Amino acid sequence: MIYPQRMKKLMAEGIFLKLYEIKKRLINEGKSVVDLSVGSPSFAPSKNAMETLSKECLNPDNYRYAITDTAELRQAAASWYKRRFQVELNPESEITSLLGSQEGLAHICLALTDAGDIVMVHDPGYPIYHAGPQIAQNILYPMPCRENSALIDFDKIPPRIARKAKLMIVSYPNNPTTQIADESFYRQLVAFAKKYDIMVMHDNAYCELTYDGYRAGSFLNTPGAKDIGIELNSLSKTYNLAGIRVGFALGNSRMIKCISAIKSHMDYGIFIPVQRCAAEALIGDQSIVEKTRSAYEHRRNILCDGLASIGWNIEKPKATMFVWAEIPEHFKNSDEFAMKLASETGVIVTPGAAFGKNGENHVRMALVAENSDIETAVKNLRKSDLFITK
Repeated sequence: MIYPQRMKKLMAEGIFLKLYEIKKRLINEGKSVVDLSVGSPSFAPSKNAMETLSKECLNPDNYRYAITDTAELRQAAASWYKRRFQVELNPESEITSLLGSQEGLAHICLALTDAGDIVMVHDPGYPIYHAGPQIAQNILYPMPCRENSALIDFDKIPPRIARKAKLMIVSYPNNPTTQIADESFYRQLVAFAKKYDIMVMHDNAYCELTYDGYRAGSFLNTPGAKDIGIELNSLSKTYNLAGIRVGFALGNSRMIKCISAIKSHMDYGIFIPVQRCAAEALIGDQSIVEKTRSAYEHRRNILCDGLASIGWNIEKPKATMFVWAEIPEHFKNSDEFAMKLASETGVIVTPGAAFGKNGENHVRMALVAENSDIETAVKNLRKSDLFITK
């Protein structure tokens, strides 16, 4: 069988499958494993959200096609954005649900661009930022970053590229680098996009996982943002509802209309009990958000303080559920270091090169293990000789 041209890179074995196979082999060999690779939330949702889902699943009327979003769900999302970011959104024309941000990021380029259009992406960046445009047969342009930062350096983007670009995929707090952005950055982003007539898609999935008193904002809070862009948000990380796959695209009504249209050909809407569970999470008791944030911050401190104690000094991230770390200089690349780490200590991390060539010489560690397991990971690293300069 000959695969279509657009599938060649997508058919390559993903890094997370490769790491899973390594994990399985180590376990079969009887070795202890601490998996810090995949960013899968490990906390429970709120009791109210789970009870709502359970109750609604017992109603036989809820098993019909949803077709579209319920008014309740759209209003809940609009109310959340108003309460959290002071952003006004029209529930009817400026919001559409997604089957999680991953699905949205995979399909939005099909709705907003044509084959051959330039899409500007982070490098390093979350893999779907590259895969979505590849599915749509776009041309990828890795955006340059400021020195010693993962913030986009707009001055280094050639005007000839900017004039041809159709879409920018941007995300702060950023996965994998954990970089945060302030209001001045978003003002520059909006000004740049307007100057060159580029659409912006901002992924804000980690806006609630912030630490040390830092509070993330919304791209949509920037004057003029809705003229040229949308924001994606998700219930996966904020409310620990990763498995039920609920997210939103919010903002520019023309972009939302295109996304809704293409989704109407791909699915029949989100399962109604899931929609009602999501609405309850958004408008109900919010104590779960602070509880989750605090738990991740504690895990971050255990990991970063522990690594510092063995000589691996890493700046504590202000946001996300990840730690982005430069590897010891005596290793030639991130893949070699990650494989060595797994085989000698049982600690599994993601090589930075999996997120783009500029991610090389780094690894990403997800704060998904229990506190005691993170402590075990640090102990295993301390016993190894990986941090001894060869």
